Amino acid sequence: MISEYRGIGMTSQRTRERLVKRLEEQGIHNVSVLDAIRQMPRHLFVDEALASRSYEDIALPIGHGQTISQPYMVARMTEALVETGPLNKVLEVGTGSGYQAAIMSRFADTVYTVERIEPLLTRARRLFVKLKIRNIRVHYSDGTWGWPENEPYDGIIVTAAPVEIPQALLQQLQIGGRLVMPVGQQGKQKLVLISRTESGYERDVLNQVSFVPLLSGTI
Repeated sequence: MISEYRGIGMTSQRTRERLVKRLEEQGIHNVSVLDAIRQMPRHLFVDEALASRSYEDIALPIGHGQTISQPYMVARMTEALVETGPLNKVLEVGTGSGYQAAIMSRFADTVYTVERIEPLLTRARRLFVKLKIRNIRVHYSDGTWGWPENEPYDGIIVTAAPVEIPQALLQQLQIGGRLVMPVGQQGKQKLVLISRTESGYERDVLNQVSFVPLLSGTI
């Protein structure tokens, strides 16, 4: 790994190890998820001016009113989605910085990620190429529609919060699949896990959370 990916000072491997230990203390136990967090160069997904804070367990601004989620939340959502084992096709709604998709690429044959803000999508696509991540497909679109051309998905992860779960996403989840996403109005959001069964959908609440809202349209 070249030095840019490895990091120095506040982006060094030692700093990443401290982050991983913190995540373990907060209840993240999936060894593969922790290893993905350890190896992924999060400092490349944020503005250079914020690189020194990239391995703190905090959300950071990435422009356009969006944030890169805190590492704990990335790990928690990934852990919930992969609990039943490796996945074939995963849909991500809200590419943002690309960090969550990059982590998810370790656990799925293909990650299909949708973003409504074109400059963010362009930057994330360049990063995937730079990091030689070849199993992520990107799409510029309104994420509330999902990506029906590639359904059904055995995993769906949403990185922004709608007031209610979009029906299109539920319909694109295959039987036996799992969807993890924040839901609710600002100040009252919950991270939920939806499992699709032969008879319908089962819902579990995982955490109280705070995410940017899921908006429709493209910009």
